[in-house]
Amino acid sequence: MTIVVAYAPRPEGLAALEKGIEIAKRRNERLVVVNASPGGSKEDAALVDTTQAEQLEKLLADSGVDAELKRFVRGKNAVEEIKALVESLPASLLIIGLRKRSAVGKLILGSVAQELLLSVSCPVLSVKAN
Repeated sequence: MTIVVAYAPRPEGLAALEKGIEIAKRRNERLVVVNASPGGSKEDAALVDTTQAEQLEKLLADSGVDAELKRFVRGKNAVEEIKALVESLPASLLIIGLRKRSAVGKLILGSVAQELLLSVSCPVLSVKAN
């Protein structure tokens, strides 16, 4: 089976990645780190750039687990991409990072974490950054 980590280059993304590596080592499972964005003309802070991707790939190579980074910029939102990946593997666990947001912030911007919790078929572990 495979553990999937939904990654964004923020403290909560790093917390999810660290937990994913820890659990993949313990369970001796494959780890897939996914970073997704619809792309387009506006800047997306959740998308890793080339330098960040290289750093992530080095971190994964040095982690001692069978791991890979998948980056998607194909016009679909992050939830659609992550959900499709979880279903295609199949995944034993999805790990997501959480950040504190106000109720108004969640209402206006939505919540990728909430959509993932409600839509994927595997267990979801949410972690907070320290």
